[in-house]
Amino acid sequence: MKKLLLVALVALAASTAQAQVTIKLGTLAPAGSTWHEILKEMGQRWEQASGGQVKLRVYAGGTQGSEGDMVRKMGIGQLQASSISNIGMHDILPEPQMFSLPMFFTDEAEVECTFQKSRARIEAAFEAKNYVVLQWSRIGAMSMFCDKPYRTPAEMEAASAKVFAWEGDPKSVDAWRAAGFRPVVLSSTDVVPSLQTGMINCITNVPLYILTARLFEKADNMVDLAWGYFYGATIVRKDAWEKISPELRTKLQAIAVELGVKVDAEVRKLNVDAVAAMKKQGLQVVSVDPKPWREVMERSYPVVRGGVVPAAWFDEVKVARDQCRAAKK
Repeated sequence: MKKLLLVALVALAASTAQAQVTIKLGTLAPAGSTWHEILKEMGQRWEQASGGQVKLRVYAGGTQGSEGDMVRKMGIGQLQASSISNIGMHDILPEPQMFSLPMFFTDEAEVECTFQKSRARIEAAFEAKNYVVLQWSRIGAMSMFCDKPYRTPAEMEAASAKVFAWEGDPKSVDAWRAAGFRPVVLSSTDVVPSLQTGMINCITNVPLYILTARLFEKADNMVDLAWGYFYGATIVRKDAWEKISPELRTKLQAIAVELGVKVDAEVRKLNVDAVAAMKKQGLQVVSVDPKPWREVMERSYPVVRGGVVPAAWFDEVKVARDQCRAAKK
């Protein structure tokens, strides 16, 4: 009898061990940032909701490399998940980059309306690539931050100003050039030293990231217009996700979505607060006329269409955007 009980306990322990799933997640979000804290909270709540069966290990601050590096590590199973930007997703799927296309959307409401019309198709395309989107985040409106107060694209051109371009996406680099800019291709983890040495003069990103990463200490002039919009998502390998029971997956994804909504509300305010905080530390906000900036960026759209994103997708998003614009009017 004792022997049978011992065998049963061993079998139960083995079964429990097999049921445990550890998901390693990488992100560029700086350690201690709002995004990082939300991911840590998600890990704690996943562990509680699963009774310890699912553990989430978060590697923040680019410790797993650039977003491209993290995507490659997911591809070979070194990471099972990433919280990355829509631009960083291009190694899996180029379509999400459309929502960061400079000067393409009028305002945040318009880009969100367009995104919602397109979301189901994007998520289906991720699933076809064997990834599951757990939640989306609205990282905010990007601005251009430079080491000098450029008021027009012509001033940038005259000064031979160099702008950061994400590595691994040569067509986006071509789009920058078509607009008349001088892109310098770098890993996102090389931005800080490149700003310090003058290898680049400008970077586009959301104010909260510029503040958290202390990039404004060198790029201390902000062009006062919404350059484009950053979305982010937490994505996980489908095979890793399906090791978890369907009932538990539903609970875990609900937690991810809930925390995504929470961080969206916080980040919206924090981006505003970030500009105020940087101004107190020397940031200059440069007032500009958006028209010349929009005109030069529109020169890049033929390269984006069919190069950065599929032509049919560009057209589909444009139709959705125009529908949203017409409804607002």
